[in-house]
Amino acid sequence: MKKASLLLLFLYAGMLFGQEANRVKISSEAYFSVITCSAGEELYSSFGHSAFRFQDPVYGYDMVYNYGTFDFDTPLFYVKFARGKLPYQLGRSSFKRFIYTYKQEKRWVKAQVLDFTPEQVRQLFEYLENNYKEENRNYKYDFFFNNCATKKRDIIQENFGDAFIFNEDHLTEENSFRDLIHANLDSNSWSSFGIDIALGAVIDKVAEPKEYQFLPEYVFKAFANATKQDGTPLVKETNLILEAPENAATSKNILFSPYIIFSILLLIVLIITFLDYKNSKRTRWLDFTILLVNGIAGIVILLLWFATDHTATYTNMNVFWLFAPNVLFAYKFLAKKQECKALWRHSAFLLVLLVVLTFLWLIDFEQFALAAIPLLIALAVRYAYLTYYFLRLKEV
Repeated sequence: MKKASLLLLFLYAGMLFGQEANRVKISSEAYFSVITCSAGEELYSSFGHSAFRFQDPVYGYDMVYNYGTFDFDTPLFYVKFARGKLPYQLGRSSFKRFIYTYKQEKRWVKAQVLDFTPEQVRQLFEYLENNYKEENRNYKYDFFFNNCATKKRDIIQENFGDAFIFNEDHLTEENSFRDLIHANLDSNSWSSFGIDIALGAVIDKVAEPKEYQFLPEYVFKAFANATKQDGTPLVKETNLILEAPENAATSKNILFSPYIIFSILLLIVLIITFLDYKNSKRTRWLDFTILLVNGIAGIVILLLWFATDHTATYTNMNVFWLFAPNVLFAYKFLAKKQECKALWRHSAFLLVLLVVLTFLWLIDFEQFALAAIPLLIALAVRYAYLTYYFLRLKEV
């Protein structure tokens, strides 16, 4: 029994020694930085990016740990992305490879060097290396609460607890999640319009100071204002790695912006409705198109609300004007040769929904897309005319 115990003891000690021997060697000169990258032109890069950079001048290491990667070869990639079930991953690459994209896109990159002890550098390094293992690297992405930016502070706190204090006195204004998103997007852009349509009232609540850090720029500010227990700064120096050229921003094509396109559609609806009123008729194809497209958009919103894991698509009051049941009613406004006088109830109900939507907007329950105003006016005019038209038929 004693021999067996001694054998097990030696085996265990040997295993520990082997693990220690296999550890990657890093020097006492190694250090970590938090990398912050400016916004790009595409929607996926509109909010910037954030990553950890590890450097060891003695052993020549210079690599980036990036929580913003995913596998395009994932089965049903787009379905999983739309449903909020696409696994994101921790990626690891050389800094040279990482920075290449930002050079090409002419985006600035800054590095905040963290004032860690050698033991803290080793601890974070081993944590990230373990997290990079194939069985550990995937995580469930959430745009607001678990993304490439939020991971920075979460990982620091998970590894070092109260050793570092993230002060919040640099935030002097209160903003909702939607306010923070709008600050990074052109209000007259399809990106801004799409986000305001797809995301619900849950993002109109005021964000807590910590919650600002779903955006890399606020991670940068949070680390810049963080301190160690003795009150000294967590960031010992900030370096500009890439500087964006002054002419990096490109001009937008305003002719194809939401305001212009929707204003043209409004004008078309107004002209057709005026001609219909003047000639006491109804343009069936227009009503069918409006209800069909409107209903399909409403179905998409309901699916985002009830059939996905996205936390930001709940309580979406856009369903009051993008009304999914319109798909069922569309054919009634086109297929029947004889007018159905009872259809005034449906058009009047749609008009009431627009009034409810306006009320919710005024009381600030949810902020809706400003670019949708021409569409809302067009719908209100058409629904009002249809109600008038069918009620007049009823009286005949």
